[in-house]
Amino acid sequence: HIGDWERQRQQRLMRKSRRRKAQCPEALLEENDPSVLGQFCRQDGLCVHENCLYHASRLNQRGADEEGFYGFLFPDIQEELKRVAQKKCCICRQVGASVTCRARRCPRTFHYPCGSERGCIFQFFGEFKSFCWKHQPVQRKDQTLCLICQEAVAKRPCYDTLVCPTCTRAWFHRHCIQRCAPPCTASAAHSAGTWSPSKKEMFRLGIKIPDRDAAWEENGAFADHYQRHSSCDSSQCLCPVGRGVAEENGPWRLLLCHSCGSCGTHQRCSNLGEDVDSWECCDCSNTGTGEGCSWGAGHKDQRAM
Repeated sequence: HIGDWERQRQQRLMRKSRRRKAQCPEALLEENDPSVLGQFCRQDGLCVHENCLYHASRLNQRGADEEGFYGFLFPDIQEELKRVAQKKCCICRQVGASVTCRARRCPRTFHYPCGSERGCIFQFFGEFKSFCWKHQPVQRKDQTLCLICQEAVAKRPCYDTLVCPTCTRAWFHRHCIQRCAPPCTASAAHSAGTWSPSKKEMFRLGIKIPDRDAAWEENGAFADHYQRHSSCDSSQCLCPVGRGVAEENGPWRLLLCHSCGSCGTHQRCSNLGEDVDSWECCDCSNTGTGEGCSWGAGHKDQRAM
């Protein structure tokens, strides 16, 4: 009968799907959110997500960064797949669960995406610990709006709602923080002791901040912003060598505008004395004379008051 044949075909497909899921259920889904699962890795028939590698309970990163997937060697990944092939996820009840809660005496094992949906915490620092929804790190604070999307957050800190530990006034949705994190940089420093309190707290609560240059700074996009002004902008530069001379002392000492920093003058070109240590261009001084103004150390301190 056609009905019996169709039912048997569906059963075969379901069995085949379960066997494939034993490899890495989430890795076979190419349509995913990288901010949740990380980058999708595929090579030599092996498919896996970046974050699934980091949080597989028995998988160690034994290679260099350029070896295997992010330092996880292919033979080690295959061994881990064999180990978890019959381990059932406590959330979806399917096999292939590779993540184990690190809380003491907690037996829960789950898939990475299942844990993300259920409210588990995955930390991306130190030992890359994972915690189930019963043992997740939480914060305590009153309710406000998410600083990023301006939508209401939960009445207290929980899995989906985070609060800045520094000011204690800025609240965020977890997904808003995570979506903003990939373009940023973790830090040039690898020691947790040098991280800011806010960054350490985000790491503790499972926010992944890639350790790389910020996306908007790649390829020298803003290199010109780091260049200090280095030429004399006087209407008549008196330096015989040219406007680009910038000595530390003497008549060709270059002073930059105290306010904007985008204009400069040689000491002699603006007829400034040796005791002058600060100068302001005509645009910032508002003298209306077309000339800048200057003052010595004592005058500058008094002006700042």
